[in-house]
Amino acid sequence: MVNLLLVAAAVIAGLLISDASIAESSTVGVVVGFAVAATLAINVYLISSRFEPLERLVEDMEQADLSGGTNGPTKKELRGPDEVRRLNRTFREMLERLEAERRAGTSAALAAQERERSRIALDLHDEVNQSLTGVLLRLETLRRSAPAEMQEELAETRELAARAMEELLALAHRLRPASLDDLGLRAAIAGLVEENGRRTGLETAFEFEGDVSGITPEAQLVTYRVAQEALSNAVQHSGAEHVRVRIQGAGDSLELRVTDDGDGFDLGDPNSGLGLTGMRERALLVDGSLVVESRPGEGTRVRLRTGTADDG
Repeated sequence: MVNLLLVAAAVIAGLLISDASIAESSTVGVVVGFAVAATLAINVYLISSRFEPLERLVEDMEQADLSGGTNGPTKKELRGPDEVRRLNRTFREMLERLEAERRAGTSAALAAQERERSRIALDLHDEVNQSLTGVLLRLETLRRSAPAEMQEELAETRELAARAMEELLALAHRLRPASLDDLGLRAAIAGLVEENGRRTGLETAFEFEGDVSGITPEAQLVTYRVAQEALSNAVQHSGAEHVRVRIQGAGDSLELRVTDDGDGFDLGDPNSGLGLTGMRERALLVDGSLVVESRPGEGTRVRLRTGTADDG
């Protein structure tokens, strides 16, 4: 419509000038040229203003990342043509559906994992542990009635069986921490840190500040699992000598920090994930965030925030 009006105006102006014979034919060319230039300029402006909101929407689409939650800019209402605003709303609704489905799927998978952990831990404790207890009793009975030359060998065998039973109970505890349900998050994390230090020889430290009574059971379980995974990484992969675990709670928010002085790793290396994806998935389930900082030779810092923990 704009093009039609401008061209029509230029033609009419040219005809009037020609009929009035007040200018040469070059004047008509100037008028038509001016009309064409104005048409191009106005078209460039209209097309730019029309496509600029669409460009912003394309940038939002490119930056959207469900692994870290729905990207912030996509939640803003774009100004522009009705088509672009409708497309933006549809895109945001699609992201929300995908985020809800991802959360539901991850939650179901992790819940199933916890149930399986509990089942295995119960089986280890009730069945395998009882079997090992029976083996220990039989070995002790045999040792008492065995000849003197077999006493030492049976004693060593009994010691190995007793050590296997201790490791079995420790494994069952790691699979499903009863202390988390019975004693609470603070005692469970403290026990986890102490156990890792005793078992591996690492110098471990645990610090606690504030109150975690307002933290949901789901967030407490996520915090325990993240601390467990971070400690496991420090023990198995980092070569650290010192590990510090710190929890700060207030109201319904919590911050967990696990710091080690190990070898560190390159966060850009796809082969050095060390369970980071699983920890991030757990954090997202309780509307939390996980930040990992590490460089080769500079140790690793894992920070989990849940609730409304301060970013300071």
